[in-house]
Amino acid sequence: MDIETYRDYCLSKKGVTESLPFGPDSLVIKIMGKIFTIASLDEVPLRVNLKCDPERAINLREKYPDNILSGYHMNKKHWNTLVLDGSLQKTLIFELVDHSYNLVHQGLTRKLKEELDLL
Repeated sequence: MDIETYRDYCLSKKGVTESLPFGPDSLVIKIMGKIFTIASLDEVPLRVNLKCDPERAINLREKYPDNILSGYHMNKKHWNTLVLDGSLQKTLIFELVDHSYNLVHQGLTRKLKEELDLL
């Protein structure tokens, strides 16, 4: 999967913004100001970090040891790094993006959830 497809899918979600706060090589995508994915733009193949339920994270790493790793520069319990070299199915990648988005959404304050509902 290329960065344009990944980025477009993420940005299609409600309340999402993008920025480069860590420099030009790390695209950070947030829901209501909270990070749910980071893409390493200087990596070939593309690598992205996604938040994940801890138990599911372990299962995914065991099932896809070459393409789903513990989160690089992130909390290893709650984040995975996906290596997008074409081995992972697009549907799985999008499902994991949705999972990360939903986990972060669940952790939003009531006020932020209300603001999101108004968008």
